[in-house]
Amino acid sequence: MAAAMAWLRRGAWGPTRRCGVLVAGRSYSGGGAYPNVSLTSPLPGVPKAVFAAAEGQERFETRVTVLENGLRVASQNKFGQFCTVGILVNSGSRHEAKYLSGISHFLEKLAFSSTAQFGSKDEILLTLEKHGGICDCQASRDTIMYAVSADTRGLDTVVNLLADVVLQPRLSDEEIEMTRTAIRFELEDLNMRPDPEPLLTEMIHAAAYRENTVGLNRFCPVENTERIDRQVLHSYLRNYYTPDRMVLAGVGMEHQQLVEYAKKHLLGVEPVWGSGQAKEVDRSVAQYTGGIVKVVKDMSDVSLGPTPIPELTHIMIGLESCSFLEEDFIPFAVLNMMMGGGGSFSAGGPGKGMFTRLYLNVLNRHHWMYNATSYHHSYEDTGLLCIHASADPKQVREMVEIITREFILMAGAVGEVELERAKTQLKSMLMMNLESRPVIFEDVGRQVLATNTRKLPHELCALISQVKSTDIKRVVTKMLHKKPAVAALGDLTDLPTYEHIQAALSSRDGRLPRMYRLFR
Repeated sequence: MAAAMAWLRRGAWGPTRRCGVLVAGRSYSGGGAYPNVSLTSPLPGVPKAVFAAAEGQERFETRVTVLENGLRVASQNKFGQFCTVGILVNSGSRHEAKYLSGISHFLEKLAFSSTAQFGSKDEILLTLEKHGGICDCQASRDTIMYAVSADTRGLDTVVNLLADVVLQPRLSDEEIEMTRTAIRFELEDLNMRPDPEPLLTEMIHAAAYRENTVGLNRFCPVENTERIDRQVLHSYLRNYYTPDRMVLAGVGMEHQQLVEYAKKHLLGVEPVWGSGQAKEVDRSVAQYTGGIVKVVKDMSDVSLGPTPIPELTHIMIGLESCSFLEEDFIPFAVLNMMMGGGGSFSAGGPGKGMFTRLYLNVLNRHHWMYNATSYHHSYEDTGLLCIHASADPKQVREMVEIITREFILMAGAVGEVELERAKTQLKSMLMMNLESRPVIFEDVGRQVLATNTRKLPHELCALISQVKSTDIKRVVTKMLHKKPAVAALGDLTDLPTYEHIQAALSSRDGRLPRMYRLFR
């Protein structure tokens, strides 16, 4: 103790030299004497510090302006040298019912290619590099997003580039041919990769919404790659790339500045496909059907090498939840976090999900299961809560019964501790993700595109805090009255019938009907 106190005294008051200053010796690099003053008082001869302060609540709010042509401009100011800005379009694979499937996939791959102003993709990238910029395009079932992150001083150039990329693409024969090759390669890779999650997600949507809206294929079928050309693309763009279906979203700039550049580059611009009135916009509402999609596939050689992945059968079971516009969306998000799950080889503490139900009740009890993960897909008119599980083909029946039992147990008692943990974890994940500028950009763009406004993080956290165990029980009871959607991939010899899975989800304990075989 005496030694520790001596060290503490030396550390606090001893003559320690830092950066050329003898702190307690009252001499410093200038050679003069340092006056004996408290560090809590202003130093003599030093100007008073001026600190930046938030200018009221409006500093944190997302501002939205609607231009004369219907285009919405939304921005969120954020301190920093760089900004993220992009155009989100209310267009995706769900709108392709009257067109060839795969157009959105093509547009995603063709993004940031040659335009009216820029002769090639290289020219676009060189322009962005002058402002330290990068670009990306992502297409989902209901949105296509073109985004750029760059130095704020290059905002005018970036908005001009985005307007040209979205409204004036050349879509040359060479670029379309290269896109066909890229899509064929991606489809081959999708069928060969060890992780089946993207494929299962497609299958569960196809089963849940058979041949309508979000159940339409997000990836371009191989047979359509040769049929999609410039004329087909222009026909689609004419209907869906209209100003009233677009949002110019930005993070890290002054709102008025972004509005000025939007007026300059996006107002009164004639698209390359013409500016005629949209005639065939698909406004269909998602129709949940339920059903099963099965793909029998040899999974024994998906990952060869010194430590190959064993042959697995993958099952995904889902039920209809709700849209992100409904009040029940927050209880479903908490439920999804409470179920959690992951792979059997995950490690870490509570933040990794080790205390979620699919870990405690499934992976920790059944060593032969390789994966059990909960997913929640939500759209503007529907939603889907799924559980994905993987195991040896010989134990498929037992695995399905374990998952159906977990669905039934969702409607049972919810412990106060696990509910609070799920709510805290959801708020933590929300706030952690919204520290990233590109994530804020996507959140601003998607919310404004769907609702013309944006719920701020503290509002969402307040809604999460209000969720009670009765809310969880209510939404689950409603969900269990729907027909299930099932996707199965791999060796399906022992897969129970769809009717048996439906019966298990309608029973009290989630057990499959017993089967008696004379010969095994």
